[in-house]
Amino acid sequence: MKFSDTATRPKRTLLILSTWVVIVAIAAGCSTPSAIPMDHVMEEAHAPGKPIDIKIMADYTIAQPPSLDNPVLKEFEKRTHTKLTVTWVPGGDYSDRVNVALATGDIADLIKIPNITTPLFLQMVKQGAFWDLTPYVKSYPNLMALDSRIWDHTKIDGKTYAVPAGRPMDGGGFVSIRKDWLNKVGLQMPTDMDELYTVLKAFKEQAPDGKPDTVGYTMRDWRVIEEVFTGTVGKWKERDGKLINMTLEHETKDALVYLNKLYKNGLIPLEFPVMKENQFWEIATSGRAGLTSETPEALFRYTMDQWKKDPSVEWTPMLSLASRAGDKPYVTQNTGFNGVLAVPKTVSEEKMKAILKFIDFGSGGEGMDLALYGIKNVHYTVVDGLKVANDKAVADSIGTASWGKMFSTPVLDLWQYAAGMPKEMYQRNMKIAEQKAKFSTGDPAIGLVSDTELKVGADYTKKIADTKVQVIIGKISLEEWSTFVDMLKKDPTYTRITDEINIEYNKRKALK
Repeated sequence: MKFSDTATRPKRTLLILSTWVVIVAIAAGCSTPSAIPMDHVMEEAHAPGKPIDIKIMADYTIAQPPSLDNPVLKEFEKRTHTKLTVTWVPGGDYSDRVNVALATGDIADLIKIPNITTPLFLQMVKQGAFWDLTPYVKSYPNLMALDSRIWDHTKIDGKTYAVPAGRPMDGGGFVSIRKDWLNKVGLQMPTDMDELYTVLKAFKEQAPDGKPDTVGYTMRDWRVIEEVFTGTVGKWKERDGKLINMTLEHETKDALVYLNKLYKNGLIPLEFPVMKENQFWEIATSGRAGLTSETPEALFRYTMDQWKKDPSVEWTPMLSLASRAGDKPYVTQNTGFNGVLAVPKTVSEEKMKAILKFIDFGSGGEGMDLALYGIKNVHYTVVDGLKVANDKAVADSIGTASWGKMFSTPVLDLWQYAAGMPKEMYQRNMKIAEQKAKFSTGDPAIGLVSDTELKVGADYTKKIADTKVQVIIGKISLEEWSTFVDMLKKDPTYTRITDEINIEYNKRKALK
């Protein structure tokens, strides 16, 4: 990843981390928004008086969380004049633990909520259980540097009840292709789905890596293919000023027709519905597939050994795809946040402001450096302008999969660099990401809530997903899919979700 070396110097540098650190840090990002001047931060951090006690509940996605005597914790305490007690919860258990905390009222002074639409959190916000931060957050420059769209996506009834754990909106997960395979089969980079089909067919038939069981596409995160046809992330798309459910539209059926064609012609793994994550990657890294879906950073980590064994292997992020020639190109735009940070009303106003100061400090400049890299000459050294991590950083659980999860970390290059990646590859990824940012398409319903969907939406989602898979593998005909869609259109409970989402969508537009 690429970061400023200090809060005030605009020079951008590459962060060189051990492979282990980068592997455990994929769930979060790193940011260099405009920071509070450090002399001002330090003046406040060393204000006289007793340090403010702050209890925090946050997630982590590494083998072990930071210890009680973690040097970064101690440094944060010193820099922000606080006494921190952090309850670290494994990422896989975090949603359940948050719900237990909310239900029992045992809520930390600062708690990370997995999603702004977490039902119990929304209910408690409406009951007045959390601070309305709207009048306060504008005083914190690092937080205000966050894209205004991300703030909009995390508001409730037009107000800010939580600080977004900001992440980059562009340059994330999309399809990547073996460019060296394109050269071998004599084809150009595909720009639409028909061209992509021709490429995948050539990959299978010509098997550029010489594997007899070659397919075309791994089918990892295959819903990106559906999104190319529908032109939106998820199921909602704005049309004529209102949100429509694309599940019910012909574009979704077109996507299923396409995927069924891939299946019938052996261009995707026939066993994809029951495959596990490592199996998708085994197909990609064993030379059996030339297309997969992932962020450029994770793609490189997973395929690095393949590339080292054969430097001619060239996985390249695709810029975009159109559903058909002449249509608008599509590439995914991300939500812009990874959970939100909330403060319960049991906390005094004075402490709430101290908490916002703490979050702000860690969301830019030297505070972000501390969260991401640790302490200079303890956890990393600077060599030729580059930060190079050491074993102490690993031992102290430093990085974006621990401390970085407490803060806002949205920079474009989060998903463009991994340890060991050649500089030229990183620069290529950044160039593609910058181009994507000019026309990416996101989910227009981020943060919108339908009470009906909260109650019964999961059942519909599972039934629809299962039916789509059955269509792809040919167990259900396209005519049966059309019948299924007609049934959904006539289902008053299901259509109520669309009505409620549009009510909330119109409210949001009115508040802008």
